Amino acid sequence: MFGFLLVIMILDGLLLSAVVLLQAGQGGGLASLGGGTTSQVLGGRQATNLLTRMTWWTGGIFMGLALILSLVSSNRSATGASEVQKRLRQGPPPQQTAPATGIPGLTPPPPPGAAPPGTAVPAPTAPPPAPPAGRKP
Repeated sequence: MFGFLLVIMILDGLLLSAVVLLQAGQGGGLASLGGGTTSQVLGGRQATNLLTRMTWWTGGIFMGLALILSLVSSNRSATGASEVQKRLRQGPPPQQTAPATGIPGLTPPPPPGAAPPGTAVPAPTAPPPAPPAGRKP
């Protein structure tokens, strides 16, 4: 039913556009053609009345269909939530930790004397024992 109403609304919108474009705000347009087809078939004043009535009717139908479609679509979305709504109902995502290695060029430079990234740092060695106090080398 939703698809059918949507097609009817699109067709009504195209008809409304055509009717509005046939009118003219300050003279001109189909309604003011004096010696053309309009005056032979409808007459100048009747064309204006017909186009005005068609504009009101197609505009009213368009608004009514828009209201009905909004009500139908709200009932459809109540059963099937979008992916964003599902994620919001689940709560906040778990905290992510920063990666161990930064992006090159965006990380601050290492302090002077530090080993470059990716190399093993040797374990600190103990200083050599002090010579006994009584002996001289």
